[in-house]
This record gives sequence, structure tokens and C-alpha cells, in this order.
Amino acid sequence: MSGQPAQQGKDQELAEQIPALPWRVPLDPAPWWAWALFVAPFIAMPVLNSWLWMGARDFLAVTLFTIIGASVVRVAGGVVLYRVDLTETAVKARTSLLVRSLAWQDIDQIEVVEDAVVLTSGKDENEINGIAKGRPGYVAAVMEAVRSQAGTSPVRRARPHPGLGALLVLIYLILSVGAFLVRWHLL
Repeated sequence: MSGQPAQQGKDQELAEQIPALPWRVPLDPAPWWAWALFVAPFIAMPVLNSWLWMGARDFLAVTLFTIIGASVVRVAGGVVLYRVDLTETAVKARTSLLVRSLAWQDIDQIEVVEDAVVLTSGKDENEINGIAKGRPGYVAAVMEAVRSQAGTSPVRRARPHPGLGALLVLIYLILSVGAFLVRWHLL
């Protein structure tokens, strides 16, 4: 435990030299299985849906396969597409389907919890996980430094908006259902 205050001191010194903004939080790269899981439904579901025979049960199967595949794309996309950027006015996080932004002035507290950084805003807690090993303290220190600089700037609040993942799920749905419709000459 005696090394922890020394590490916090190093993180604070490094944060004094704020990186150029916008700054991307150093996250661990997505594992290979997440990439495979993300890409597989784009290939497997259209092939499977075009192979099914025509019938009432097949419409149910196509619907179920499409929903399951869309869910896999959404979850794996959350791992593959996850990104956190710090700007002069806010911290922006891209998850699987949404891009969320939290103004620095709305953040009450920044703390390191295990291998993550938790941003507290009123009763809400936003956890940034997946930070590169040994870097959460540095990331929290940089956030504190940027937050203190943003104290006098005007507040720019933004609502969550669709991200790249939403477009990819839509493309998946078009490919999956379209393969079935084209195969059985319904389109």
C-alpha cells in the first residue's frame, strides 16, 4: 500500500501536462473473440436465413435468428466500438448503439474504483472500464485537470444520440431479412 501514494503523485504530475484535447482514453484493445463475434452474424445469419424453406415456421425461425443475431451484434459491438474521448467541454463515450456526452460542470466527483474510473453526477454514476492496465489513476488525474480548466467555460449539454453501432445493426437487419426475401423471391 505504501507504493500507492507514490503512484498517485506520479499520476498527478503527468496529468499536470494535459494531453492535447480531444484526448482518447487509453483502453485495452478488443479481444479477437469480440471481433469474430461481431462479424459472424453479418455472414452467418443471411446465409442461414436464405437457406430456410418457405413456410409459417420458417418466418418464425427467420425472425428469431434475426433477433438473436442483432443482439449479438449489439453486445459484441459494445466491446469492439467502445471509445471514450475527453474534450474541453465534456467527456464523450461511444457504446454499442449510443454516443453519450457528460459536461464537465455536471460531474461532481471522479474516483478510481479497482480498474475503472467512476464519474458521479448527482445520483448517477458512469463507469469507464476497459482502461489499459495501470492507467486508471492517470486517466482520473487527467480528467480532474481538464475538469478544473473547464470550470469557467460555458456548459454544453447534449442528449445521447445514435452511434455507428446503430447503423451497423440496421445494416445487419437489412442483410439478414433481405437474404430471406431475395432467396424466396418475395422482394
